[in-house]
Amino acid sequence: MTYYLDVDAITGARSIAEKLLSHALPQRWTHVQAVAKKAERVSAVLGVEDRAILVAAAWLHDVGYAPDLVSSGLHALDGALWLRRVEVDDRVVALVAHHSCATFEAQERGLAGELIANFSDEESPVRDLLWYVDMTTGPDGRDMDVRERLDEVRKRYGPEHVVTRFWARAEPTLLAAVERSELLLARTT
Repeated sequence: MTYYLDVDAITGARSIAEKLLSHALPQRWTHVQAVAKKAERVSAVLGVEDRAILVAAAWLHDVGYAPDLVSSGLHALDGALWLRRVEVDDRVVALVAHHSCATFEAQERGLAGELIANFSDEESPVRDLLWYVDMTTGPDGRDMDVRERLDEVRKRYGPEHVVTRFWARAEPTLLAAVERSELLLARTT
């Protein structure tokens, strides 16, 4: 189901994320809140509908970590599949599915076919900005440089973990998206 995403839908996205994450995963909820606030700030470079899409996706990007939603182990896919079932905007769902180089993690987990078959990757400034706000916000909600954030993730998961392995391959793609976002933000401020 696709519908025009407005302020009420952003409030709804926030409510969904809070319900799924605030009690079960309070540190993840802290991260999500900071990502969404950053998305609100940077969204000024976008058109009205794109602003709402970005902010809603920022609120929802990590709902797949919620214990009740974990199925495949790929939080981007698990979250997107659930969001589709509850009829969240198709574009928001696809952004959640592909956020922060999820295709690379899907490849590591043997889920790339399922991710790609179910959700398109829009390769747009909105997508880049979602990756930017996620990957420049630490787990505690503080702003971080993207390289500092990647180092933090690698240290948290350890050298042999699937997340660390996928970042080794995904890093150039992520850094390019962050750079495009930073250029867009610099041109419009």
